[in-house]
Amino acid sequence: MTTCPAGHASTTDDYCDVCGTPLADAAERPDVPARPDPAVAVEECGSCGAARQGRFCEECGHDSLAPVPTSAPAAAVPARVAWHATVEADRDYYRRVVSADGPDAAAVRFPEFCPTRRFDLVGPQVTIGRRSRSRGVFPTVDLVGPPEDPGVSHSHAMLVSVDGGWSLVDLGSTNGTTVNGGDEPVPPDRPRPLADGDRVHVGAWTTITLHRSE
Repeated sequence: MTTCPAGHASTTDDYCDVCGTPLADAAERPDVPARPDPAVAVEECGSCGAARQGRFCEECGHDSLAPVPTSAPAAAVPARVAWHATVEADRDYYRRVVSADGPDAAAVRFPEFCPTRRFDLVGPQVTIGRRSRSRGVFPTVDLVGPPEDPGVSHSHAMLVSVDGGWSLVDLGSTNGTTVNGGDEPVPPDRPRPLADGDRVHVGAWTTITLHRSE
């Protein structure tokens, strides 16, 4: 092992394998402590910023002839998309049902008080209906009340998660399901894509509105 004039420990005795300085003088005068050669320029390592003499940095080992390493960009964290549905008594929808002589229109009255309810939409499927212990029906969006909309079937409809959004499927309900004030019911068992803000109408006066947030 030979020490070059710049103070590097070299495994070769002709040229320093760290900075490339000739070692002839050092080999002839091994008793003289090696000192940095003022002829060798002191530069700043482009990788760690330490003072560097010669090609390789003593601190981090970076080769000055190689490109300066850069940190890999942090992976983008995808935004979390959350969905929920609000359920409310919709007087405009109720009037359309009554005017069209809808389900039990003569017997059903619009509720005097019906607080807005909220349901988080999670999982691959969200069922809509009215629970029935005797039938073993326990929907996610349970519209059993009070007040209770008698036009809603126990297993009325389902929301199916598709590519981060939702599609509506009517499960063969007695009185049908409409969307956004439309008159034509959604065909049973055929997925109908929904978007943020879409309104699903079931029963005699119930409207379910989808909301997306990030």
